Amino acid sequence: MSDGGGAVPAISVVVPSHDRPLRLRWLLNALQEQTLDPAQWEVVVAHDSSGPETEELLRTHPLAAAGVLRHLTFDPGPGPAVKRNAGWRAARAPRILFTDDDCRPPRDWVANGLAAALARPDAILQGRTTIDPDELAVRQRVPHARSQEVDPPVPWAQTCNILYPRAVLEATGGFDESLPLAAGEDTDLALRARALGAPYEAAPDVLTFHCVEPATLLARMREVQRWEHLPFVVRAHPEVRDGLPGFGTCWKPAHARLPAAAAGVTLAATALARRRPGLLGAGVAAVVPWALAAAPRYGRDPRGVARSVSELPGRFALDVAEFTALARGSVRYRTLLL
Repeated sequence: MSDGGGAVPAISVVVPSHDRPLRLRWLLNALQEQTLDPAQWEVVVAHDSSGPETEELLRTHPLAAAGVLRHLTFDPGPGPAVKRNAGWRAARAPRILFTDDDCRPPRDWVANGLAAALARPDAILQGRTTIDPDELAVRQRVPHARSQEVDPPVPWAQTCNILYPRAVLEATGGFDESLPLAAGEDTDLALRARALGAPYEAAPDVLTFHCVEPATLLARMREVQRWEHLPFVVRAHPEVRDGLPGFGTCWKPAHARLPAAAAGVTLAATALARRRPGLLGAGVAAVVPWALAAAPRYGRDPRGVARSVSELPGRFALDVAEFTALARGSVRYRTLLL
């Protein structure tokens, strides 16, 4: 990859990518429409995609021809921490705006990011992330679709939309590359940076849209296994436990109530098999606190309530998968987070 030449840009957008050529194209198309003068910014994509489509896209996209887009190519395998580190180190600007290849920003995203950074030059700035309005119908139609919403600032410092001063990245050494998946490496970096004195602030005007990724229940259960690495963050930064449910031992409120719900499901199944209605009521009562915490919200009308209830078995399976992954990580990293 060439160094880009010319004047140093004011801000660099850094994107890790893996086998999402269509999503990446939509991101690049959205970046092509940015209102900020192209002379003031650049985008660096670091990818390890296995097929030829991503490489072809990055070489032929109009942003590349305009000298705005550069890219780094890896053999398949590196996690997002490796690619983000390579991206920001190859970038030329003093400000690094991170996003992901499943996001699609509005036209003023980079301009707003630069304005926010100029107003607060030493701060880590977390932008706002909402579900892509063009894909809301997918979210409503597919029960286990995955997306992301961030109303900043939140403690996890997600890299789908966050800006770092380059000096802060250099002081911390960047993302911890021992973490192989997208699961806590962004939070770890922000906490290390804050420990060195970097302010962490909200920048809600720096808005981007996150895609809605359709998925089957089985696919989601496989995907959440990456949360095995979250206990690493808690071990390295015990202050993360402050405010977590279950006296700081659980990632989500529903997880704190999951063991009782699992016992309730077992009790209810036993009651049905043995025709003991008293036991059935006790089992259902044990499940209710978890259900209240875990149920998706589709409104209070009868149709919305019915849909929420119908999705509870799938939510239970996902919570069990997450809980199991976190339990495995608790053993691996020798610290309890469930």
